[in-house]
Amino acid sequence: MLKRSIFIPFFGAAFLITSAFYGEIIAQTPAASPPTDKQVVAKVSEYMDAVVRVDGFSGTILVARDGKPVVSKGYGMASIELAVPNAPENIFRLGSITKQFTSMSIMMLQERGKLKVSDPICDYVANCPDIWKPITIRHLLTHTSGITNYTAFPDFAKTTILPTPNTDMIARIEKEPLDFAPGEKFSYSNSGYYVLGVIIEKASGKPYADFLQVNIFTPLGMKNTGYDDPLKIIMNRAAGYQKQAGKILNASYMDMSVPYAAGSLYSTTGDLLKWDQALYTEKLVSRKSLDEIFTPWKGEAGYGYGWGIGKKFGRREISHGGGIYGFSTYIARYPDDRVTVIVLSNIQSAPSGQIAGNLGAIAFGAPFEMPKEHKVITLDKKVLEKYVGEYQIGTNIIIAITFEDGKLMGQLGGQGKFSLLPETEIEFYSKDVNAQIVFEKDANGNVTGFTLKQGGSNNPAKKIK
Repeated sequence: MLKRSIFIPFFGAAFLITSAFYGEIIAQTPAASPPTDKQVVAKVSEYMDAVVRVDGFSGTILVARDGKPVVSKGYGMASIELAVPNAPENIFRLGSITKQFTSMSIMMLQERGKLKVSDPICDYVANCPDIWKPITIRHLLTHTSGITNYTAFPDFAKTTILPTPNTDMIARIEKEPLDFAPGEKFSYSNSGYYVLGVIIEKASGKPYADFLQVNIFTPLGMKNTGYDDPLKIIMNRAAGYQKQAGKILNASYMDMSVPYAAGSLYSTTGDLLKWDQALYTEKLVSRKSLDEIFTPWKGEAGYGYGWGIGKKFGRREISHGGGIYGFSTYIARYPDDRVTVIVLSNIQSAPSGQIAGNLGAIAFGAPFEMPKEHKVITLDKKVLEKYVGEYQIGTNIIIAITFEDGKLMGQLGGQGKFSLLPETEIEFYSKDVNAQIVFEKDANGNVTGFTLKQGGSNNPAKKIK
């Protein structure tokens, strides 16, 4: 992924930054020989006990070799209110892991002669604006279209509770200017995958959810996977939670027409393993199409069609994360070793990508860091007040830092506030979103910005107010 995220909902890992949700290129030295299954089980148990103790992890994990689970276990609560513990059969919203199913659907339709990834998207989108005419389906698949990311709209959090027809969402997105010329660069955009859902419906003549059910889930025996609907009774569905100001709360409501083809699906670790194993075969599409899916476009981005492609532990890694209200997810595949790691959490701030990376390290006998408790110090009010202001990450992500009840609070848009606890005079940690903010000052001591550290990524922010 190059970067993970902090949560512009659903479609990343969890809490703020939109560019996350896929794999990170990290060169690490693997062990001379991989550990035995027994050694993996023992080390995973030790590591996950620490993750639960330090970070309060809740969810399910799976580590598999050759399609067989080595570790498959639940932690924390599927329902805190009903005291129901998490177990491997529990169902979780996937967030941006949905994108890999969307891209597979496009490739299936291409093989059936219903479309080509080189087609202009205006062939399939009604009332297509002129600025979209140069955009192809491939641009959408690879996040190189230039279409602005709708989950970064300032009013996004206010619009998630109402059902949103495709026509209304497309009309909203197409009003915005392109962020750059199509094909010019990579910029993660949930809008592109939303539009892909519309294209799937146009080309197939079926609703997006039905196409996936008939063509992917049913053939692969994925009985616990589908398009989420909060009104439906779905057995073993885990409740979603968020952390806010040090407390665990029920996650905010989101109508699932909003994430659509960018983040609407639910599944289990077991079903995702079935999906993983199918990708070694030609059950769904040909080897030629699979190779196209797993080929990175815009090399520096390391992104194919709905997957991040990179290297970790000296091995090829194909991965993606997801974040949506109440949930944080990650799947990592090491195809040359037939190793799979899946992390599904029902707390939206959970560092699922970081956990998946460390579980992968354990599977290969590579170095990793155990979670450590953070030591909070006390700072004078005058020191804290210097950090109050607005900070910008990228082109349109604004984080407000305020001083309330004797401590710093952060907030992105209309999302919930998160507390910032000082570890040093410039380093602050938030257990609410599992992130660290390191403030920066100029030679005169004026605060100029900060670096947001989360899930292994560093995101610079400049102070604008």
